[in-house]
Amino acid sequence: MQAIDIMTPKVVSVGPDTEVRDIAQLLLKHRISAVPVVDKDRQLVGIVSEGDLMRRVKDEGDHRDAWWLSLFTGGKDAADYVKSHGRKAHEVMTANPLSVAENTPLHTIARMLEKHHIKRVPVLRDGKLVGIVSRANLLQGIANAAVAPTQSPTDDRQIREAILKEVENNTGVQVEGISVIVDGGAVEVWGLVESHEQKQAVTVAAENVPGVTKVENHLGMMPRGVGYM
Repeated sequence: MQAIDIMTPKVVSVGPDTEVRDIAQLLLKHRISAVPVVDKDRQLVGIVSEGDLMRRVKDEGDHRDAWWLSLFTGGKDAADYVKSHGRKAHEVMTANPLSVAENTPLHTIARMLEKHHIKRVPVLRDGKLVGIVSRANLLQGIANAAVAPTQSPTDDRQIREAILKEVENNTGVQVEGISVIVDGGAVEVWGLVESHEQKQAVTVAAENVPGVTKVENHLGMMPRGVGYM
């Protein structure tokens, strides 16, 4: 399996000039922990995580610097100041983040997340953002990889795309909040929806896609307005 087989394709992203307060609202609304930053051509330029925003709170509450550091910096650092006080995405983001191509194998992604201690990695096609792979996506993909496929990867990808399209167009479920994995026509769905009815709708949408042999729905429920941990 490759990145394209497990990635979340509907990526919530922001532009370089998006206000920090708007980014915080997006994270809460979509129950995600980071957003890629893209330019007008969808080229990836950075990523803003909840950690970047939490750093602002920490820095506002503690202005003290290590005494030995002040011997070299004079007690102040311009880059840290921008990170903790910037008001726009390009000022607080991690620039030039690690990314993978859509055909990157899962084991390569797993090593990258482990080596660099990161929770997610953007997926690019010709330099443009097309998806994101999180640790949760990866674990779900690894769990499914143990099952021998009975269909070609291309068929599974077509089934997955059809399911996501059906869910997005007809159920009212936000597809960026779910992960769909198809292996040999067997479908597993993970993530969060707002109600039992939405969970059922995702199952029905998957069952009605040609080529699907079975559906395992592992979706949890989190009502609108409830935050994430």
